[in-house]
Amino acid sequence: MEASGSREREARNYLEKHRIMELLSYLISNLLFFRPDKPREYLLSLLERLRIAKITGVAFPFFMDHSNIVAMFEMMDSSNKGTISFVQYKKALNTLGLCTADEVLKDDGHGITLDKFKQEVDKRTKAIWSAF
Repeated sequence: MEASGSREREARNYLEKHRIMELLSYLISNLLFFRPDKPREYLLSLLERLRIAKITGVAFPFFMDHSNIVAMFEMMDSSNKGTISFVQYKKALNTLGLCTADEVLKDDGHGITLDKFKQEVDKRTKAIWSAF
């Protein structure tokens, strides 16, 4: 039983070290966003673009640009207050594959503005790419 726990711990550590779960989350999010007719070929192409971006330093392919992020924020801010709740913020990051459901984020008690939302999406996206 102990050997099994040790192997599971080793596997979890390996996945965390190499950020495999983040990569898989990104790939699945892209797949569901674009819904290509040939998903396997699409995933291979996306992985190849990631590899080239890493080697050459060009921008990583990301399926959401700033206009998409603004649109997402505006959908959550249906009353046009200029802010969204912390719960909406965390759910959006989770939906984008930029945080896990069990990740602890600090709630400062203030609403999340569009600028803060965009900054956090950019920061987390760059952090994920740096690991690939």
